[in-house]
Amino acid sequence: MDSDVNIGIAFAGLAALLYGTSLFVMKRWFADYSSPTFLSITYAISMVLYLPVVVAADGPFLPASNRVSVLGAIFAVTALTALAMVFLFRALRIGEVSYVSPISKIIPVFVLPLEVGLLRQQLSALQVGGVVVATIAIYVANWEGTTLLAPIKRASRSRPAQLALLSAATFAVVDVGKRVLMQELAIAPTTYVPLMFFGIAGLMGPLAIRARWPDDWWRDLPFFVVTALVIAAGNHVVLLSFQRLPASIVSPVVNGQAIVAVILGAIFLEESHLRTRLAATGLAILGITMISLG
Repeated sequence: MDSDVNIGIAFAGLAALLYGTSLFVMKRWFADYSSPTFLSITYAISMVLYLPVVVAADGPFLPASNRVSVLGAIFAVTALTALAMVFLFRALRIGEVSYVSPISKIIPVFVLPLEVGLLRQQLSALQVGGVVVATIAIYVANWEGTTLLAPIKRASRSRPAQLALLSAATFAVVDVGKRVLMQELAIAPTTYVPLMFFGIAGLMGPLAIRARWPDDWWRDLPFFVVTALVIAAGNHVVLLSFQRLPASIVSPVVNGQAIVAVILGAIFLEESHLRTRLAATGLAILGITMISLG
């Protein structure tokens, strides 16, 4: 492999590490916070931390023409991103991170039918197989060594599983929207990322004001800053990877974040069923790989 490919894979691996760490710290540090409170504080700080990248970027911040349409499209995708993050954060609050992670990462399973319906993309046999494998991952994540139907019943009744699936489905719409923004509308990452951070903080702010805050929440500000730095760095690094490699290579590597989250949950939170959830994570990543390569 040439150096550019090696650098791209390194960026994708770093993004997986950052994203996986962010899933873990959401559960570890912020279980006492409501979704709007966590998101408004974290993404406001992320926006501030990302501003030097915006200042250093070349070219105009917004295209000279169709600025209203571009801003409207960015706002729509941002609103859906905020909703997906609410589902994910809530799932992590009430469920184990090693359980939620593999389920929430089967986003390509939902992206495919959207691309088929909206963008007229054709499905290959490998992609259909990938959907099947990723779906089996949900079954395995719910396996506790009992009857064959028990995982299906557990998944259907589990609130964390339901929220993780809602998050994955919403992120699928977001990913299709990002594809339109970056390709059809030619939006620069240094335009989309800060506006997305600002939009999520702004949308969640009014809800956060009405939510219950821990009495000593200001003591957690250093944790918010660290988390915001991880999220800002993850969003930037993954875009650097996409600049060098096709999505078929980047996506499976980045979604290795679920393995990071599962291992961190098992080590630091003493969550159970490590082998089963690692197997589920592996199946989810295999399914994502098949869908990407298809």
